[in-house]
Amino acid sequence: MGQTIVDAFQYILSFGPEVMLPIIIFIMAIAFRVSFSKALKSALTIGFGFVGIFLVLDLLTGSLGPAIEAMIDNSGVNLPVMDTGWPPLAAIAFASPIAPIVIILTIVINIVMLVFKWTKTVDVDLWNYWHFAFAGSLVYIATGSIIFGLLGAAIATVITFKLADWSAPYIHKRMGLPGISLPTLSSVIYFPVGILGDKIINLIPGLNKLNADPESIKKRFGVFGEPMMIGVILGIIIGIIARFEIRNIIELGISLGAVMFIMPRMVKILMEGLIPLSDAIRNFLQKRFPDRKDLNIGLDIAVIIGNPAVVSTALLLVPITILLAVVLPGVIIMPLGDLPFIVVPLAMVLVATNKNIVRSAIIGIPMIIVSLYLASNLAPLVTNVAESIQYEFPEGATSMINSFLDGGNPVRYWLVMLAQGNWIAITAIPVVLIAVWYIYKLSRRDFDENGQLKE
Repeated sequence: MGQTIVDAFQYILSFGPEVMLPIIIFIMAIAFRVSFSKALKSALTIGFGFVGIFLVLDLLTGSLGPAIEAMIDNSGVNLPVMDTGWPPLAAIAFASPIAPIVIILTIVINIVMLVFKWTKTVDVDLWNYWHFAFAGSLVYIATGSIIFGLLGAAIATVITFKLADWSAPYIHKRMGLPGISLPTLSSVIYFPVGILGDKIINLIPGLNKLNADPESIKKRFGVFGEPMMIGVILGIIIGIIARFEIRNIIELGISLGAVMFIMPRMVKILMEGLIPLSDAIRNFLQKRFPDRKDLNIGLDIAVIIGNPAVVSTALLLVPITILLAVVLPGVIIMPLGDLPFIVVPLAMVLVATNKNIVRSAIIGIPMIIVSLYLASNLAPLVTNVAESIQYEFPEGATSMINSFLDGGNPVRYWLVMLAQGNWIAITAIPVVLIAVWYIYKLSRRDFDENGQLKE
């Protein structure tokens, strides 16, 4: 019976977010008494928008992948842990025996938190529940306790929802996504880091004057400040660093310029379907629950990672990340499979800095260093999790695998250490709580007396 449930969940989740999300949105819309035709049209439009977004992301990763491999080959360094990227970790998470329970648990937690007004996020992004399942799987394998595994997943879920609520007003105004929150564990945990980093840079003379957001760059450099031109220029620079031939350098520049040009249009298509539907659902809820005018629909971080400022920052940090992996002592993972997805953790930093590329790149460097060390440290455990579900290792994999970003996620690492009774992890609880509370208080300075986010 248990295996049947696991197989059923794996089959459903195998459709991917571009199929699952429209289905969930359609069912949800009908439940909230949206007309059949409006629900169907909006749900399909959302699906088409996600198809477009993921096609452009495939272009980004497919274009960057060979350049990253070339830069790594040119470094002459061969580190023992293979960076498989996040997709194998998602597969491992959903194949874990606790995955079906975690999915149900996450839904229950979301409902309970909504009922008691502990969250404003209605998380419909079922596919990304793998982040919680993976956190639970790591704790489960590390401790051998299913209870600890489920508790770890639950803590990760609650943290994600609260951070999604915190960052939602910034998403609404700075990214032009009203009524949306982004409860993706691999990204939203860096929002407080971005807030703190932004406030610290404000105190540094000279550095606090640099405002390198897409709008100011465009105003200063004219056509060469256009997002598509920035993509072309950064692509050419990366191609030169990778020692590509002229033809490949130009192709990379054109591909990355296309990403910058096309992605905002794909997001616009998605929002065309989402906004009428979210407005209808919100109106329904407000009639029956007049005190809940603040609910947000939780979506995949993919809706903002194609923002020109996010992509530009990520491209700047790609060669820096490889350099750090080569020179930092104790790092045993070479970022490869996950490096094109560096846009994911950086996205929320760009939200916090109001799309300031220079500030976000500066804040991103210590984030990368921490991820490299945590991914190196967690590699044996991730490998054990993979072996426990008989995961078929990628061809060419060494004795250990991990993902540079998701395998070096600070929240997952802390949960594992906490479950194992690590005294540093336990001591960190009050320290982290005080720090987050302080950063939250700092972020309130971004709002006026009416509670509206200032420009």
